[in-house]
Amino acid sequence: MRFKDFREAALDHLKANAESDLNKAIMSMKIILDHPAGIGDHSTGDLYNNLDEALRMLIDAEDRLEILEKYGNFQ
Repeated sequence: MRFKDFREAALDHLKANAESDLNKAIMSMKIILDHPAGIGDHSTGDLYNNLDEALRMLIDAEDRLEILEKYGNFQ
């Protein structure tokens, strides 16, 4: 594999992971907010932790995608 091919593959991998995490976070937020019956027998503390975790994942994924977009060339 040439360096250029590796570089492109590595950047594609980072972007795909961030996009996957973004989709997971959005799905988690939708389940928690729109379908609370899907949460089951969780306590209020669990609910707050799940909401915080989904929000942190969403922020992290968006930040990663923004950085890759802004600095993706790494020149």
